[in-house]
Amino acid sequence: MFKKIALLLTLSITSCSVLKPSIPTPKHEFRGVWIATVVNIDWPKSGLDDIEKQKQDYLKILDFYNDLNFNAVIVQIRAAGDAFYPSQYAPWSRFLTGNEGVAPEPYYDPLQWMIQEAHARGMEFHAWLNPYRATFDEKLEILSKDHDYNLHPDWMLKYGKKYYYNPGLPEVQQHLTNIMGEVVANYDVDAVHFDDYFYPYKITDETFEDTETYTKYAQPQQSLEDWRRSNIDSLVKKVHNTIKSEKPWVQFGISPFGVWKNNSTDPLGSDTKAGQTTYEDLYADPLLWMKMGWIDYLVPQVYWSMDLPVASHKKIVDWWSKNSYNTNLYIGNGPYKIRNNSDKAWDKKKELPNQLSFARENKNVIGNVFFSAKSLMSDKEDVLKILKKKYYQNIALPPSSPFQKNAFQNEIIETQFQEKDGLLHFNIPSKERQNLRYALIYVAKKESILSLENTDRLVAKIPLSDSGNFSFNSSGFKGKKLLALTFINNFGQESRPKIIRIN
Repeated sequence: MFKKIALLLTLSITSCSVLKPSIPTPKHEFRGVWIATVVNIDWPKSGLDDIEKQKQDYLKILDFYNDLNFNAVIVQIRAAGDAFYPSQYAPWSRFLTGNEGVAPEPYYDPLQWMIQEAHARGMEFHAWLNPYRATFDEKLEILSKDHDYNLHPDWMLKYGKKYYYNPGLPEVQQHLTNIMGEVVANYDVDAVHFDDYFYPYKITDETFEDTETYTKYAQPQQSLEDWRRSNIDSLVKKVHNTIKSEKPWVQFGISPFGVWKNNSTDPLGSDTKAGQTTYEDLYADPLLWMKMGWIDYLVPQVYWSMDLPVASHKKIVDWWSKNSYNTNLYIGNGPYKIRNNSDKAWDKKKELPNQLSFARENKNVIGNVFFSAKSLMSDKEDVLKILKKKYYQNIALPPSSPFQKNAFQNEIIETQFQEKDGLLHFNIPSKERQNLRYALIYVAKKESILSLENTDRLVAKIPLSDSGNFSFNSSGFKGKKLLALTFINNFGQESRPKIIRIN
């Protein structure tokens, strides 16, 4: 199966347009898309759809973004105290099966399957979990008896029309940490991902009733606001430690609301007039998480247009660029607004491309993530044409964590190969296979121009099977006699090239 996939990948790549992108493609650039499952925003289209339809709909999303040379999907596997996988801590999601607590029929493990299909296309799989939202609406009668609302009502706080886990309770922090640990231990995920929902966005005339918990657990002289932030900090630290102790190569990424603070309340804040902010209203402190080394990447959600007066995309991206450290910085973009927003800047087909240009011009920004998957999949052909021609024509590799030392770059992975039936057939000896995820193929006419930093030379990213066998069709590169073969390990690091001369 994997050999067929590798061949298909290679054939599709070699048949691409020969037009050169007008904007140079970075070799390492995170290209991700959020696949939202809550209330079936992106997938599945309905929890009542049969499994085969759900699978085909998921594969359509993967293939669409694979065709755009995206290299990661961020899939929501916990939406509201539920799970898209068999869990000892949460019931099956009604957004998956139509009824909460009911497993897929016929039974299969959706998460395992989704990861396999993403990896088969050379894409990372980031497991997106919403930790604190316990319910999505007031339909409490449809909750499973195994939902935490029923098992642990003392953990719950009602705010607006939803219930939330009380972040100040130590047992809640441990429970949520266990949930993240279960996913990392049981599945081959590339990252664990949190979005912007920490303490809930504020509702006029509503009070988040955690005074009793604050009185019990706050430090002497600690304000309510600082105590709330310390609760979020505590979970972030615990999840980071759990991930790294289980599988050090699995990354931890967080996508906060785009504005940390306005400079009207803090001179260190951005020149914006956001109605709510990450630090003051959601009680999240991503600057601390970066400083402490608790996250591998940060994706601020900068869903505004380039020059919107109250919250300019330019100004906010520039602010994060100047205030990020110890982490990979990607920008969250909002293509869902294209021709669907009161801000008329989004009516222009170049609004999103201009945002991508701005990101690439900033040396501290090394990728983008789109919300959400369905946004570009209909009625956006004019925008897609620009993206394909100018930004995403070539393959790019997702960046590795800034915390990992790269000794792998000094290794050459020995392989055996032979030419047969118009293909190059490779085999990796068993002693060399450990922790390898992909093979990369570069081609050129002569060694002097066989640069591994030139994305025009990178023509294939091939998933590796347990057998260590894979194939490459070199017939589309007549006259190009040199091939460089490298490998990517679990940490996203690349080995030294093995140079191969082909006939």
